[in-house]
Amino acid sequence: MSGDAHAGVSGGTPPAFGARKLLFVGTGAIGVMFMPMWVNWVRTAYPDIELRCVVTRSAERFVTRAALTAFAGADVLQDVWSDEPETGARHVELAHWPDVIVVHPATFNFVGRLAAGAADTPVLLALQCTSAPIGIAPALPPGGVGSPAYRQHVETLEKRSNVVVVPPQPGFSVTTGRMDASVAAPLPEVFRAVESLRTRHSREAATATAGFPQEAPGDGHEERRGG
Repeated sequence: MSGDAHAGVSGGTPPAFGARKLLFVGTGAIGVMFMPMWVNWVRTAYPDIELRCVVTRSAERFVTRAALTAFAGADVLQDVWSDEPETGARHVELAHWPDVIVVHPATFNFVGRLAAGAADTPVLLALQCTSAPIGIAPALPPGGVGSPAYRQHVETLEKRSNVVVVPPQPGFSVTTGRMDASVAAPLPEVFRAVESLRTRHSREAATATAGFPQEAPGDGHEERRGG
């Protein structure tokens, strides 16, 4: 874990964050093992936030839903389609419920599938359909940052008005034993980026509403009665 991440968790001032409903998604990068710590940080730093957590199937190689549930204080969903009958549509709820969505960490595969428009899991379909601001924090293997495919995926995502991709930081690779991996940016940094995006969207929405011509009474829409 980087020094910035440690400072953000152990007592640094948390960044301003106006969202009240946060969907926190973890994917199968090894750094997802820190997700329980980050969940605890969110609940401590922002006690008024309503938090929901989802993990991909591959994330469960490094973190358990049982551990996350203990910190989140609520059930943690797995990003798979249910085999059981459901009265609603999970992907619709995940798209419409949150004020903000954060994917931390996001694997190379997840970034690529999101950029390509894939919608084969509840979370991916929700992210393709939501209007909520989305913060993506990639975590990549050695060589990943310089990959033309990865750069193209990021360029594609950055064209979406509700997505911000927070660049990863140099990190230790457990495979090579060198500082040649790219780890997800600390969650406070992701919060700053997505809050900036959320604030800008809110300001633009307020400006659009203020500039919309209001219909005056008696503009021909009242019921006409014969006399």
